[in-house]
Amino acid sequence: MTRHIRYAAFLCALLLAALVVNAARVQLVQAPEYAGNPANRRPDIARYQQPRGNILVGGEPVTGSRDTGQHLRYERTYAQGPMYAPVTGFASQVYGTSLLEHAEDRLLSGADPVLAPLPLWHDVTGAPNPGGDVVTTINGAAQRAAFEGLGKRKGAVAAIEPSTGRILALASTPSYDPARLSGNGADAAATWSLLNGDPDRPMLNRAVRQTYPPGSTFKVVTAAAALDAGVLRDLDAPTRSPDPYTLPGTRTKLTNEGEGCRDASLRDAFEWSCNTVFAKLGVDVGVARMAATAGAFGFNDKGLRIPFAAAPSTFDTTVDRAQLALSSIGQYNTRATPLQMAMVAAAVADGGLVRTPYLVERTQRAGGALLATAGSRPSREAMRPATARRLKELMAGVVEHGTGANAAIPGAVVGGKTGTAQHGLGNSGRPYAWFISWAQRTSELQPKVAVAVVVEGSAARREDISGGGLAAPIARAVMAAVLGP
Repeated sequence: MTRHIRYAAFLCALLLAALVVNAARVQLVQAPEYAGNPANRRPDIARYQQPRGNILVGGEPVTGSRDTGQHLRYERTYAQGPMYAPVTGFASQVYGTSLLEHAEDRLLSGADPVLAPLPLWHDVTGAPNPGGDVVTTINGAAQRAAFEGLGKRKGAVAAIEPSTGRILALASTPSYDPARLSGNGADAAATWSLLNGDPDRPMLNRAVRQTYPPGSTFKVVTAAAALDAGVLRDLDAPTRSPDPYTLPGTRTKLTNEGEGCRDASLRDAFEWSCNTVFAKLGVDVGVARMAATAGAFGFNDKGLRIPFAAAPSTFDTTVDRAQLALSSIGQYNTRATPLQMAMVAAAVADGGLVRTPYLVERTQRAGGALLATAGSRPSREAMRPATARRLKELMAGVVEHGTGANAAIPGAVVGGKTGTAQHGLGNSGRPYAWFISWAQRTSELQPKVAVAVVVEGSAARREDISGGGLAAPIARAVMAAVLGP
């Protein structure tokens, strides 16, 4: 009898060991397979069983969570969704996340280990951590001014604080409401299909992820290269520039929109945006130095993240002299995002330094306890301080006496540069209207804001499309919002 009991006990122990081995196999070896199985809803149920952390602007949340009472319990909501969509992106139960919602997803969803006050206890219990909050650098008044200024026009605005690199505004139109993608029902699917089929691409963040020919706004970079290289020393001396200018090695003649550009001084050429002067300057500077200066401003940087990735702005380093002439006036293969051109204006405003732009001021727990701050940001010299001072003078002249008069703000010093960029086969497309600028109160020591605005596809007559007419008033509204009353 004892022997049979012993056999039974041995068999039970063997079965128990088999169960343990099988459980270990399932949990350790096959766990990834089960977790990735589309039929397994447990990860999704766990992910949405609690409210998501919030994204804040000026201390106030522009996101929220709604209890649906379903298996995927909490759905993302957005306050003023279309206005802040280029900042927040979307968080969808079906289509995933984008932009800041994606870059900070682990923190917002509560999955980041930094949110666990007792990590070992959390590993044992598996209890979810409340999602953390992301505090942005966005200035709410500037964001509204940018979004409302663009209105129904297609375009984008980027604004930066020159002395820090803090991003104060990112607007892109047409926009969309991210809340319509949050759920998992038929409405979200229909919205997704509609947005992706829209030729105006409302989900495209034009401020950060669309590049354009910068046109005459790039002449700031060309002027910086020429002054740093010593090609020019006196802002008021004649530049010995013909009008029209024959592109080197070709019979193609480059002309200007207006008169008075022949042998114009750099000051006059900058204020009235003479193509011939700057095309010749770029050729005189040479490809190597032009490329180096453009690179110092941030062109050809494929690694810029704010924290989500920005499209690289480009300056072609393999051009011949004729192509270099066109590149130096922001045409040919030169392409830039509005964020990049805001960085150009900010470098002029900050004594020649380019500050790495950033969008997240700090992260914190749901109760407000600090987790991390942005801290000091790296910077690099795009031009000599003396060159930056001279360019500030030139940009101020554009607003005071030249094509940027629409950007003037009472009680403030404003510097700017207009641009009208041609594009399309044979320049057949409707031009893009650009304006880049910076502003400071006369009572303050340094500029508080640098802005880039681009308006594309304007319904205005082709001859009426200009950076000074279309883009400068938008920039003025954004700058005035930052400067305050």
